Amino acid sequence: MTTIVVIAKECLPGRVKTRLHPPLSLEQAAELAAASLDDTLGALASLPASRRILAFDGVIPPRAAAGYEILPQAEGTLDLRLAAVFDACEGPTVLVGMDTPQLTKSLLEPVFTDWTDDVDAWFGFANDGGFWTLGLNDPTGDLLRGVPMSRSDTGARQLKRLTDAGLRVSLLPTLTDVDTIDDAHRVAQIAPHGGFARALAAMMAPSATDGPR
Repeated sequence: MTTIVVIAKECLPGRVKTRLHPPLSLEQAAELAAASLDDTLGALASLPASRRILAFDGVIPPRAAAGYEILPQAEGTLDLRLAAVFDACEGPTVLVGMDTPQLTKSLLEPVFTDWTDDVDAWFGFANDGGFWTLGLNDPTGDLLRGVPMSRSDTGARQLKRLTDAGLRVSLLPTLTDVDTIDDAHRVAQIAPHGGFARALAAMMAPSATDGPR
């Protein structure tokens, strides 16, 4: 029995994906972030989780999170907010971010089929040096508190924290975290049929009102 937690912000202009502006407007960046979150929730929908939690920083959760328990994020830095999520859970728990819309069900299936007695944790690096997922068989926030976040060595430091605690860690594939417009195009090529890719293509298309140049 495994709990899935998605950590997300409300996708409002100026609050999410601001590094996509420019070339996108802040409104477009927020729309693209919403598409990323929707694709993430869609990829998780058919996994056999016993509990689903949206650790949410905002007021109005996305419709795609229907059926999720809404857990307001704790105050403080990201390490404290992530730690609070794990402290609120019992039993095997896997945390997923909202910034890797190329996520597929098959990427996380090992967590539900191969979580054997010799695996204490699952970990997936992001290409920017962070991480996109962390699964703990015995969730405790102490494994995250104090790990510096949003750095090029965050993933390496978090993994070291796990192994220094004696945990046996199984690695999942590295995914691209969408931070820049180049990241967005890369992810859209990896997952061309998702809502994220469609939203980006619509934003990049010349306006129908533009005349010949």
